[in-house]
Amino acid sequence: MNDLNKIYFIGTGGIGMSALARYFLLHGMEVHGYDRTETPLTRALADEGMQIHYTDDVSYIPEGVDLVVYTPAVPKDHTELNWFLDRGYPVKKRAEVLGIISKARRCVALAGTHGKTTTSTMTAWLMRSCGIDASAFLGGISGNLGSNFVEGKSEWVVVEADEYDRSFLQLYPEIAVINSIDADHLDIYGSEEGVRESYQSFATQVKEGGVLLLENHVDMEVPGALRFGTDRGHFRAVNIRAEDGFMVFDLQTDYPGMPRELSGLKLPYPGLHNVRNAVAAIASTLLAGGNPENIASALREFKGAKRRFEVIARTEKTVYVDDYAHHPAELEATIAAARLMYPGKKITGVFQPHLFSRTRDFADAFAAALDKLDNCLLLPIYPAREQPIEGITSEMLLAKMTLGSRELVQKSELLQLIENNRPEVLITMGAGDIDTLVEPLKNLIESN
Repeated sequence: MNDLNKIYFIGTGGIGMSALARYFLLHGMEVHGYDRTETPLTRALADEGMQIHYTDDVSYIPEGVDLVVYTPAVPKDHTELNWFLDRGYPVKKRAEVLGIISKARRCVALAGTHGKTTTSTMTAWLMRSCGIDASAFLGGISGNLGSNFVEGKSEWVVVEADEYDRSFLQLYPEIAVINSIDADHLDIYGSEEGVRESYQSFATQVKEGGVLLLENHVDMEVPGALRFGTDRGHFRAVNIRAEDGFMVFDLQTDYPGMPRELSGLKLPYPGLHNVRNAVAAIASTLLAGGNPENIASALREFKGAKRRFEVIARTEKTVYVDDYAHHPAELEATIAAARLMYPGKKITGVFQPHLFSRTRDFADAFAAALDKLDNCLLLPIYPAREQPIEGITSEMLLAKMTLGSRELVQKSELLQLIENNRPEVLITMGAGDIDTLVEPLKNLIESN
């Protein structure tokens, strides 16, 4: 990797890809790339020195490319990708490159169908606040660190371990966390059993002498693994309550060399799921040798990750929260957190389904989750890398719901709808391009 001079990224606007691009830029390499659309993130990369274009056209490819990095989300018929493959250039998936970089370091890898971005972001922040100057490759923009990549001077690196396309099987961590295992990415795995088998393989890749942390509800038996969660486990949150906008709890451990209890910890993010995420982050930090005396202050100052229950606007009339939730379990957790944080308020959710296959595979569960809102505005399905599937539409999903106040809306109609029917609590949810509505909605809500 040290001999490279010019790197080319295909799909550079992806959150994992952009973290790698920032790594190579910081290490003095010339970075070029393609993405389908311009976004605030690609504009930030361009401002940092990366050459980016938005047309799939080989005429933009510079001479002398040493390495091509691509995301599996790029279609197989992509012109530029096939141009490089046909000419024998070194072409590697994002996960393979991340695996090479992290293999030479002491790696903390955070995995799970849900919660890995929040947990990895929190772990990086806690470690750096507790005396470990860790590098980090994150799946979201850290509110504390201001980026999805940060370079540290220690030998530790924090990595979000993504199960999509079995990417996390490129990692060999010293400390690994599995937060949750649910059926997802069935277009890749075929079945829930296929998902579980992949996580089982990831669990075996912890380096000798390392530690695997499993959340209490993860149905997996791994000899020597430590358990964490609420009320039980080697690392556990007890006396959990909501106070003044914080989740407050005591952390207890009975693992050798760890503090027996850290009392009165305050997390400024709602929901039991975030308490479990915090326990994983604290455990990882302590196991890596972080100073326990700094845990409480760092946790209280945690600012989360962009698009993870991110409070965008708060006025006398409306609170607006944006969240990346795109799986039924994530929708349920986000809505439950909003109920906990804003009791008695009516919640309007705007949801953009992501992928035809995911919508098909979990249609009933999506409908059940969305029925927990007071009002649901459903956008058309965001296709990403997929072609339409006959009969799989947002209209189909709407028909499965029982919520009285629900309707299908186009992105172009949403602002006017929100202006006409100002909600008490508004949540936008999804992993597609719904994030392009965040700034217009923020401006609308704060202007009235």
